[in-house]
Amino acid sequence: MPETATLLVTCPDQKGLVSGISSFIFHNGGNILQSDQYTDVEAGIFLARFEFCLDGFQIPAGAIADRLRSLAEEFSMEFEIHFSDHIPKVALFASRLPHCLEDLLQRQQAGEFKAEIGVVVSNHPDAGEIAARYRVPFLHFPITAETKKRQEAEELRELRSLGIELIVLARYMQVLSEDFIANYPNRIINIHHSFLPAFVGAKPYHQAFLRGVKLIGATGHYVTMNLDEGPIIEQEVARVSHRDSIEDMIRKGRDLERTVLGRAVRLHLGHRVLTYGNKTVVFD
Repeated sequence: MPETATLLVTCPDQKGLVSGISSFIFHNGGNILQSDQYTDVEAGIFLARFEFCLDGFQIPAGAIADRLRSLAEEFSMEFEIHFSDHIPKVALFASRLPHCLEDLLQRQQAGEFKAEIGVVVSNHPDAGEIAARYRVPFLHFPITAETKKRQEAEELRELRSLGIELIVLARYMQVLSEDFIANYPNRIINIHHSFLPAFVGAKPYHQAFLRGVKLIGATGHYVTMNLDEGPIIEQEVARVSHRDSIEDMIRKGRDLERTVLGRAVRLHLGHRVLTYGNKTVVFD
């Protein structure tokens, strides 16, 4: 495949946007391979994704962002530019439940993610054996209320030294501090069951079973300062009935968590997610 660039754009909706961006690419020798756009009419926000071939493009990759700035100023545009030859480094955070961690490592090994998993981090030693099986470095940071701030600071130092660009919480059962989250805005993905806010606490499936729910689900979202309320990337549901035991519901829920988290990570790595406010546009 030829090397490509992906341009993500967010700005106030106005005339001439698509023409201006397309003309910039065309006049510099680029060929648009994919383009998608969405306008939130009520909010007056325009969002778009353009993927174009760099073969024959007249601007060196490292200079494209600078050359785009005059167009960005004209349209009050925020933009990101990503290149297909860049392989981002990902950190997987996990606790004791292994299903999401194992699934992500298997997907990466199978070539589903164009990324390098640089490290597995856990507040328990259990995940070390899994990481070793996949030959991924493992870091163990036990966390208590007294050590949380110090341990998070050490984690951040390790992540920076490894060049980590994305953190995936693969059933990591710790609430990240605001200081930690601020270092990775829209670059921390979490997965959880979709019973919130109705069934909170340690045993949501038991609560849902007692209420006789007919749907269970999973939600993949970016982590923000508001716990479990960040912009949603992906969701999925499955039907359950009175015939399903609590164990059946937990098994189905874990299947959903694997699937949804895998999709969310793949969409992010493919530069197909744009956030605005507390919402996302997903160009799938």
